[in-house]
Order: sequence, then C-alpha cells, then structure tokens
Amino acid sequence: MSVDTGRSAVTAAGGDDSARGRDRTRAHTKHNTTKYPGGRAPGPLRRALARHWYAWTMIAPVVAVIAVIIGYPLGRGLYLSLTDADEANVERHIGVNVIPATYEFVGLDNYVDILTGPVFWSRLGWTLIWTVGCVSVTFLLGLTLANMLNRQIKGRTFYRIAMIVPWGVPAFVSVFAWRMLYNEKYGILNQILSGGGIDSVPWLSDPTWAKLAVIAVNVWLGVPFMIVAMLGALQSIPGELYEAAEMDGASPWQRFTNITLPGVRSVSSTVILLSTIWTFNMFPVIFLLTRGGPGDSTEILVTYAYRLSFMNSPRDFATSAAWGVLILLLLSVFTVFYRRTLRKQGEVW
Repeated sequence: MSVDTGRSAVTAAGGDDSARGRDRTRAHTKHNTTKYPGGRAPGPLRRALARHWYAWTMIAPVVAVIAVIIGYPLGRGLYLSLTDADEANVERHIGVNVIPATYEFVGLDNYVDILTGPVFWSRLGWTLIWTVGCVSVTFLLGLTLANMLNRQIKGRTFYRIAMIVPWGVPAFVSVFAWRMLYNEKYGILNQILSGGGIDSVPWLSDPTWAKLAVIAVNVWLGVPFMIVAMLGALQSIPGELYEAAEMDGASPWQRFTNITLPGVRSVSSTVILLSTIWTFNMFPVIFLLTRGGPGDSTEILVTYAYRLSFMNSPRDFATSAAWGVLILLLLSVFTVFYRRTLRKQGEVW
C-alpha cells in the first residue's frame, strides 16, 4: 500500500541533501573549531611548515649561509650602484681616525650614464662574440670528441683520461702556461712557425690575434667538461636504436641526426646554458692572459667592472657596482628566455 507524504520524491531528496550538507558543514566547522582555535584552517605556507618542519630545519643553516654570502654582497652592490661612491668619499681609516662616508644617493644616474655611453655597448658587443664563439666551438668539439670516444677503439681509456686532464689543472696555471706558449720571442708556437719559415705571430700584441688567442685558451679549458657531459648523454642512448637503424639501411649521418642529436638534446641544453653563463663571466682567462689588451680589445664586461673598482684611480665603486648589476640582469634575462624556448620545444625543466 502506497502512502502520499504530500511532497515529491525530488523535493524530498533535495531536502535530504540539504540536510546532509548542513550536517557536513556543521561537522566541518565543529572539526575546525576543535582542531584549530578560531575555526580557520591554516594557509598553505603554514601547512607546509607544519608538514615539512624537519626539512626546513635541516636546510635553514644552508639558507642562512647563502643569504650572508650571496644576499648581502648583492644587496650592498645594488645599493652602491645607486650612489656616487668612489675612493674619495667612502669611509676610510687613517690610523685611529675614522673619516665617515660622504657619498650620496643619485638614483639611476649611474645606469643612465652607462647605457647612454659608447663604452658599455662596445664591451657588450665583444662579450657576446666571445661568448658565442667560445660556447659554439666548445660544444662542437666536445660532441665530436665524445662521439669518437664512445666507440670501441684501441686505447679508449687513455684517450678519455688525456682529454679530461685539462679539467684537472687549475685555470690560472693553464692560462700562465698558455701565456708562455704565446710569447712572441720565446714561445714555442712562434719557434715552430719560424722553423717552418713562417714569420712570428704577435699572439698577444695584435688585437685580432689576441682575440683568437683568448678564445682558443677558453675552448681548451672548456672542452673536457663538454666531453664528460656529452659522453654521459651518449651512453644513455640504447644501442638497440642504432642496430635497428642500421638494419633499416640508415646512413651514419641519418643515425646521427635522428638518434644521437635527439638523445643528447636534454643534456646539451643544460650544458650550453651553464657554459654560456660561465663564459660570459670568464674573468681569469681574459685578465691573466691579456689584462683586456692590447688597448681594450679583449676586455669583456666583467673585466671592465673589475678595472673600474680596483685598477682605475680614483676607484669608482658605484659605477662598477652598476656594471655588475647590469651583467646580472643580462644573464637573468637570457636564462628566462632560454628556459621558455626550451619549454616550447618540449624540454622539461
């Protein structure tokens, strides 16, 4: 026997749902009130701290050290770049007497002077040529030698060690050795050329030859790192792919372009980014080999910033700091652009 309750089944169901919803809300509010004083759930940051407090505690000392080592110099340099601080108006100590700093805040004047002058753009042009030249030659040489060392050849272990040796030598030692080799009168390079009846080459006294000389030294220093990285990427490619390609009749060039290059693509993108940043700021090769000369032909941005702060008289700390901030901004923009480009191509970072 059916009983008419005076309301439809849908209304009844809706009423039941509303009742259950109200019950859940009241239960949730009661739960929050019981668990959290005030009835409000903590925010994402607070939940993360509550859940990962041990990890945060473990990395806190490292974060504090990095903040002191990197954060303070960065903040101090940014502040000085907005002043007119130089050798004559910074705080000085003469015996027991202290002469207070008298430099003043000048806003963005230093940046305007740098960006509207010809020096910055000429240095930036050579720095870009230097960086692109070094990174491209280093990458091509590293990839070629890694391909050769990835094959089963006699004495492969010896060749691998020999290729990596320059990486183990301190950079300043290598640069001094190359400076001796480049010596116009007594260097072994010119002696070899003289033995063949060729005139001596002014390696470090001619602007063009000096640029080629510093690029050659930097490539020599960077190739071992590229070989190691590329060799690891090549060994991660399954050999079955090459066997299947050979069975299908693919030529060596087709195997290289369709298997090798895609296989090393993720590693290549990372090492190219790192190599670009390192080369852009490669101070020791330029400074120890040519000191930016002859004239200012081989001077890059970072060596000029050093010259302003430590070699010129009076030393211009504010302008040097502004150059440093501009270098940081350039590299940051390049990194963001490079990362976005790789993401568009499907690389995961």
